[in-house]
Amino acid sequence: MTIPAGAGRFVTFEGGEGTGKSTQVALLARRLREAGQQVVTTREPGGAPEAEAIRELLVTGAADRWDAEAEALLHFAARRMHLVRTVWPALQAGQWVLCDRFVDSTMAYQGIAGRLGTDKVAALAAWTMGDFLPGLTLVLDLAPDLGLARAADRQAARGAASDRYERMGADYHERVAAAFRRIAAENPDRCRLVPAGGAPEAVADRIWDLVAARFPLPC
Repeated sequence: MTIPAGAGRFVTFEGGEGTGKSTQVALLARRLREAGQQVVTTREPGGAPEAEAIRELLVTGAADRWDAEAEALLHFAARRMHLVRTVWPALQAGQWVLCDRFVDSTMAYQGIAGRLGTDKVAALAAWTMGDFLPGLTLVLDLAPDLGLARAADRQAARGAASDRYERMGADYHERVAAAFRRIAAENPDRCRLVPAGGAPEAVADRIWDLVAARFPLPC
């Protein structure tokens, strides 16, 4: 499936555990809808029935259930179906698509923190996505210990166990945070680093300003 130039708006939210991605996706979607825009919200891994089935394999079980190679392959299998079933059709229909995680998460978690290597992740991306990339990537930046504490509180409130990635060690999450900062620095045309501490509404205002600066928005 080929995506025509300028079809819709694709904004991805990246960052480590507990940085507030899902909250900020919801807040931006609400603001865009209030401005009269059509918006699809989605997530990775997941966002389509086939991809959600793969998600269960990735977020459950022991922390060492998969090695970096297997994880990356599963993520890209899920991503391909997510693009084909959800993202590309919405963009072709002229809708905004706001996505909680995308290819930068695979690069950060498996490619850099998991030490698979950036070249392997880039090769998988080229094979499954071509040259398709978001119009804007918002990298939510928060100290890993604070993010993990937030994630633990969230899971406790739901009465759910922490997911597989949240159970990985502190050193791993430090590498993930550093990886996202590196990705943002290496892709300045696409990525914006967003301080994610403080009230969600304040973070949402920062994000709105960045989105408005990138895309034409109604007054």
